[in-house]
Amino acid sequence: MENLENRTEVVLLACGSFNPITNMHLRLFELAKDYMNATGEYNVIKGIISPVGDAYKKKGLISAHHRVVMAELATQTSKWLEVDTWESLHKEWIETAKVLTYHQQRLEARNSDNSELDSASPVLPGGKRKRTGDAQDLSEKKPASQKKGPPQLKLLCGADFLESFGVPNLWKLEDIATIVGKYGLVCITRSGNNAEKFIYESDILWKHRNNIHLVNEWITNDISSTKIRRALRRGQSIRYLVPEPVQQYIEKHNLYSSESEDRNTGCILAPLLKAKQ
Repeated sequence: MENLENRTEVVLLACGSFNPITNMHLRLFELAKDYMNATGEYNVIKGIISPVGDAYKKKGLISAHHRVVMAELATQTSKWLEVDTWESLHKEWIETAKVLTYHQQRLEARNSDNSELDSASPVLPGGKRKRTGDAQDLSEKKPASQKKGPPQLKLLCGADFLESFGVPNLWKLEDIATIVGKYGLVCITRSGNNAEKFIYESDILWKHRNNIHLVNEWITNDISSTKIRRALRRGQSIRYLVPEPVQQYIEKHNLYSSESEDRNTGCILAPLLKAKQ
C-alpha cells in the first residue's frame, strides 16, 4: 500500500445553492480528489458540502432545510463526503471567505485535540489506554515523529464560479485574496473553457495562480440545478440526473414548480445588496 505519511492532507469544501444537489455536484468531488491525489503531493481525506442560507436571496432558491436534507440524502452512502449546516442555519448571508475561516478553525481545533490525545498514553484496541510506564518504554524504543499540522482546506468549484470573481460588486477583493491566497481553489473546468485566460487577465488571480488547481473534466457532464428545475416544472423525468433518494424527496414534497421558481423575484442578491450599503 502506498505510504501517504509525507503527503499534505486536504479537505475540499464546496459552497453553493445545491438547489437541488445533482450527480454533477458529486462528480466534482470525485474529479478533484482523483486529480489532487494523482499529483503525489496531496491526500484528500474529506469533502464538505455547505449549502448557502436562505438570506442569499437567489431567484428560485427554496428553503435551506430542504436543500440540506437533499444533500444529506445524496451523500448518505459516501465514505468521505459530508454535509455541514453551519452556513445554512444563519439568518444572514455569510461570505464564502468567512465560511472557509470557520472550517479552517474547526480543522485546527480537531488537530489540536488529536495532538493532545497523541501526547497522552497510547490507546489499545478496544479503547483501553496503556499505563504511563508502558508509554515511556514505547517512546524510548520509537523515535518521535513530527506532528502533522491540520489539513489544508481548499475551495472546490466549477469554472463558472471562478469567472464570477469578475462580476462587479459580487466579490470583495479582500475576500478573493483570502479565498485564493490563503486557502486555494480546486476548479473543475472543461475543454473550451477560458479559465487560464481568465486567470491571466486578473491581477489578483495571477498573483496566486500557483494556488489554483485547474482540473480538466474530460468526461463532460452538462447537468445543472437550473436544468433540473426546468425539467421538473415541465413534468419531465429527472431520473439518473440526481441521486435516487433526492428524486424521491423532491417528488414527495413537490419542491419545484413555477411558484417556487418565482421565489425571491425582485430581490437583490445578498452580496450585491451588501456592496450598496
